Formats: sequence, structure tokens, C-alpha cells
Amino acid sequence: MLSLLKNTKRHFMTGVSYMIPFVVAGGVLLALAVMFSGKAAVPDHGFLKAMSDIGIAGLSLFIPILAGFIAYSMVEKPGIAPGAIGGYLANQMGAGFLGGMLAGIIAGLVVWMLLQIIARLKVPDFLRMVLPIFVIPLVGTFLTGIAIYYVVGDPVAWIMKSLSVWLAGMQGASFVVLGIILGCMITFDMGGPVNKTAFFFAVALISTNPQLMAAVAVPACTPPLGMALATFFFKGIFNDEEREAGKPAFVMGCIGISEGAIPFAAADPMRVIPANMIGGAVGSVLALWFGATNAAPWGGLIVLPVVGNPIGYVIAVIAGAAATAIAVKVLKTVMKPRVKEQQDFDISFD
Repeated sequence: MLSLLKNTKRHFMTGVSYMIPFVVAGGVLLALAVMFSGKAAVPDHGFLKAMSDIGIAGLSLFIPILAGFIAYSMVEKPGIAPGAIGGYLANQMGAGFLGGMLAGIIAGLVVWMLLQIIARLKVPDFLRMVLPIFVIPLVGTFLTGIAIYYVVGDPVAWIMKSLSVWLAGMQGASFVVLGIILGCMITFDMGGPVNKTAFFFAVALISTNPQLMAAVAVPACTPPLGMALATFFFKGIFNDEEREAGKPAFVMGCIGISEGAIPFAAADPMRVIPANMIGGAVGSVLALWFGATNAAPWGGLIVLPVVGNPIGYVIAVIAGAAATAIAVKVLKTVMKPRVKEQQDFDISFD
């Protein structure tokens, strides 16, 4: 089991490599649909709605794919179904991509333990043939699903409730403190429970305090824009796949789709997530400082027609994205991972 966990970085990278096409296809299609609609919202009729639905489908699938192929990297084919289904459950519970990564690891460990148990049993040859295609996926999916349901579900609900109460008590805080909190929350898990809590907190007050909406709209786009800038100016800290992912990330960032940064965060969470949070805090504080407002429950540059003080809003976006790019460069340079050769984990049914 320890050999599996020591190779966690490799497992995450495998999941990311299979996930990226779903993020790119889904994110860009959704971004184009929103852009062509001319409104800071998902289109609700006509051809653009069909385009946005296709994009949303792609973005709905990338977390199960991420989890499924993290498990695949750990235990090969028997891990795909438990991992993907566990990732789907985690996403449905609002755990975001971090929950999906956890689901992939849980599924890999569950299937690995099942394989170890089966290896010690005297199984007839005719039954051994059906184990990897029936018994292991079935039992592995059930155990993974139960683990996700109780390990992820209840804690996520508690986190969202606790954060909502905490944020409600922060409304009278200084704009610097509030901006740092909102910027860090929005960029921490990009669609997960922490992000959703901050976003819906601002949406609930959009009619009475639209400055809060601007304060979450800016950091909603700084992670993908920051990663795009980093892949352009600091090419050496990324691999070829990540450099290519930077191009669609820029498009998604402009439209306010933060998922464009998830491939980078999933591949290197210990350095990319802090960089995103630094940039998000900078952007959110500046948005509040400039007194920018946002009348739409959306983020990115596409909301400019309904933004108060658009110049200040754009400056906040640029500063936040630049801070993200510089932070990820510094963190990837200073916090270099230890390079250690690991033997691949191989399981055979022969």
C-alpha cells in the first residue's frame, strides 16, 4: 500500500492527462456559448443553449474521469469503474475536483486491498477470469461509494454550513480582510464546497451589496488567467501538456470559468493552489478597494457591461492574474519536488 501512496504524484498526473480533453472541450464550448450570447449567464434557448449544454456535459464528466484514471494508475483497469463512480458521487456532493482526487485514491486503495485478498484465496480458473470484469468492479464500486458517501458527504455539508455562518459574521470587517477571505475561498477548490459557499454568499447579497459580487467575480477568473500567463512567460516550469492547456485556460478565464485552472491544480496542488489563492486575494482586495460592483452572478471579463467602475475591475483582474503567475513561478522554483525513482505497481491476473 505504501508503494501506491509514494507514487501519488504519478497517479495524479495520469488522471490529469486523461481529464484535460474534457476540460478543454467542455470549457471552451461553454465559454463560446456564453460569449456569443452577449450575457453573463448560460444561454437558456436556441442553438447557444445546445452548445452550452454540450460544454456543461464535458465539465460534468471531467471529475469522474480524473478520479477513474487516478485509480487506473494505481491498480489498472479494475480501478476505473470504482474511481469514476466515486468521483461522480464526490462531485454530486459538491466536493469539487479535490473530492474527485480523494475518490480516485480511495478507489485505488479499495481495489488494491480486494486484489490482495483474492490473491491469497484459492480461486478456480473459471472464476478467476470473471474477477476483473465483474466481482472486483462491483465490490470495489460499492465499498468506494459507501466510503465517499460517509467520508465526503457529511463533512462537505458541515463545511458549507459552518463557512456560511462565519462569512455572515464577516460583513462588517475591513475590505482588506474580507477581500483576502473571499479571494482565497473562491480560488481554493474552484467549484468545491469552499468556493460555492463564498460565491452564493455574494449572490445572496447582490441586490444590496454588489461590491461583494465583484469581489468574488474577479478571483473566479484569476486562476485560469494566471496559469495561462505563467505558461506563456515561464514555460520552463510546465510540461508540454500543461503549456498547451494554458491556451484554452485563457479563453475560459476571460469568460469566468475557473475550471480552466483545475488541470494545473490537480497535477500540482501543493504549489498551484497557494498561488491561486495569492492571486485571488490580490484581485479581490483591489476590486473592493476600487469600489467595483457587479450586477450579474458571474465572473470574468464578460460581465464588464454590468460592472460599476469597469477600469478598477479590469485592473483587479490583471493584478490578480499577474500575482498568480508570479506566485506559481516562485513556488515551483523554491519548492522543488524530490525526484525519486519508483517502480511501477503491477498486478496480473494470469
